[in-house]
Order: sequence, then structure tokens, then C-alpha cells
Amino acid sequence: MWLLFLIPACAAAVLSCIRLVRMAATADALADQEGPRPPEAVGIGLYETAYLAGGPDRVVELALVLMASRGRLHLAHTGWTTVVDPRGRSRLERAVITTVGPDGQCRTDDLRRAMAAHPTVLEIGGRLALAGLATPAPVQQSTVLVIRQVRHALLLSLALMAGAVAVGGLSDGDALAPLAWFSLPLVLTAGTLLMARVDVYPYTRWASPVGQEVLREVRPPRQHGLGDDDERELLTAVAMIGPAAVPDPRLRAALRHRH
Repeated sequence: MWLLFLIPACAAAVLSCIRLVRMAATADALADQEGPRPPEAVGIGLYETAYLAGGPDRVVELALVLMASRGRLHLAHTGWTTVVDPRGRSRLERAVITTVGPDGQCRTDDLRRAMAAHPTVLEIGGRLALAGLATPAPVQQSTVLVIRQVRHALLLSLALMAGAVAVGGLSDGDALAPLAWFSLPLVLTAGTLLMARVDVYPYTRWASPVGQEVLREVRPPRQHGLGDDDERELLTAVAMIGPAAVPDPRLRAALRHRH
């Protein structure tokens, strides 16, 4: 009876681990590519920093905070965004205003989702990926998905092992055989996850290993006082940390995801 539980556990473990090994090979190929251009040649500004730290969503959050702080958008805590000044000062700002629509108002969550997939935002990631500073979006998303599948396979193996012992009504002695066999998918999935910690996990981040070095060199935002560079400090903090860095509780509430 317990074999009926073992077969799906082994199948899930093997398939998920094969996918992760293939992803590790892709990550190694990325690492072996020609070295990136120097960051100064790429142009690492606030939006590039935001992409490396948090991907397209962080770029959109930064744009919304910037436009709200300069009075071009009104972000309400009720989850609505209203255009105050329809003149965008950059391609990204003009894209935001266009995405809001002719009514000049839309749901903030809808705006964020649309802008995260907007060509203007994706172009930032593409440029950083070509420079070797960002993990290509398909690779990053696939890596996260495959690692999640291996974790699920590990949990499934544990659940099926418990089910095999419970349903089979096995005594302590009789349970040794299924436990020994179930150790195969458990060891396989756990070992693969340990391997991924070294070879694959760096590619679950938006920044490549080289891009992560660039992020570590970004001057941390100040935590005290206001000064001439107050806006720059705020925007840098948002780029690195996200909306949690915004000191205004109303603006933080306006940027909170609503489902």
C-alpha cells in the first residue's frame, strides 16, 4: 500500500530537481558571460537602483513617490491615484500619466500592475541585464518558481510518508522499510535545495551578483534631520527599501497593496 504514496513522492522530487539543475546550468552560463560594463558606463540612477533592489514593482513605487512628492500625482489612502499635473517630465512620468487614463484617476493597484509590465519600465531591466548587472526577468522569475517547486516536492514527500505510515497501519518494525524508501526523495530534494543555496539563489534576486555589489556601494540613506538633499535621501531610501522608507504614514497607506 505504501508504494502508492512513494511513487508520486519520487516523481515530484525527481522532476522538480531536474528543473532546478537545469536552472543552475542557466545561472552558470550567465556567470560565464563576458564581464559587464562599468556601472558608470551603464548609468546607475535612482530608477536603475530601484530595479536592482526590487525589480519593476520597485521602479513603479519610486516613480509614484517622486511624482507625489512633487505634486504631480495625488495618492489617496483609499487606493486611488489622481493626476494633478498632466505634464510628465520624463518618459516614465509620461507613461504613468498615460496609464492612469483620460479620466485622470484610477485604482493605484491597477496602475502599479500595468506600469510594472510597461515597456518603459522593462527597458530599464533589459539595459541592466545586457550590462550584466541585472538578472534577466524570465530567469529570475523561473528560478523563484523552480525553487518553490522543489520546496513543495519536499513537503509533499513528508506528507505522503506520514500518510503511508498512517494509512498502512504499520507497526514500528514494519515502518522501517517505507521510511527508508521515503528517505530517497527527501534527501534528493533537501540536497538539491542546499546546492541551490550556492549556485542558484543569487539569481532569485533582481540584481545579478555583480549588480548586488553595485547596490552595496550605494550610500545608505540618512536616518536623521532634514537638509538640502532631503528629497534625494528619501528617493534613495525608497529605491533601496521600498514604501516602508516613506516617513509620511498617509503616503505609506496609499502605496499599500490592496487585493
